[in-house]
Amino acid sequence: MSIWGSLIGGMIGFSLGGPFGMLLGSLLGGKISRSKANSGFNTQAQGQRIFALSLIVLSAKLSKADGQVSREELIAVKDKLKIPENEIDQVGKIFNQAKNESTGYEPYAKQIAQFYSGNLNVLEEVINILFYIAEADGAVSSKELEMIENIAKIFGLTQSQFNGIKESRKGSDKLNPYIVLESNPNDDLSTIRKKYLKLSKEHHPDLLISKGVPQEVIDESKNKMRAINSAWTQIQKLKTN
Repeated sequence: MSIWGSLIGGMIGFSLGGPFGMLLGSLLGGKISRSKANSGFNTQAQGQRIFALSLIVLSAKLSKADGQVSREELIAVKDKLKIPENEIDQVGKIFNQAKNESTGYEPYAKQIAQFYSGNLNVLEEVINILFYIAEADGAVSSKELEMIENIAKIFGLTQSQFNGIKESRKGSDKLNPYIVLESNPNDDLSTIRKKYLKLSKEHHPDLLISKGVPQEVIDESKNKMRAINSAWTQIQKLKTN
């Protein structure tokens, strides 16, 4: 199922309080129910739309974190979300509204954490994709890194989990396998294997899709899985030599 074609309209009638409700209400003329901040969704389709909206809004905030909106970052948003040409206008409206409004990223991050309460692996995927957006212009600036790390803290991620995501962005020949697997060199192989199996399960694409991650962005979770598998292979070699 594609999330596009009804992204904005599909939220009509969905109780969506907080900053998201205000943002979409301004675009839809108040047709969004803003009675409360919803802490979940009733269907997979709603979950996927919320995930897409979360990425669009946070990407808009991230794009000006270092004081400038780069063309490469805008292209990265379009590429990563696989936005079809006929839907660029509606996504652009959300992006520009989020970019230009005075509300900071923190209230949105807090609401996203509510949406995916109990699904930390989905929130990790949001952080993973924000790194992809930030990397689009060649390097993650200090301001962008600070913002992504703050969002991770709002989501409830530990420093070890955040470091694991950041490290997994590197090529397999450059990453520190212990950081990726949220372990340390003093751990025995059995302990690290348990961590490897846990992370492999949490970041499996099928599980993420069932939790509301759209198919359109699932490729990035596959990259995370490749980093996890590569880290485990490297550690096995290090521990058995």
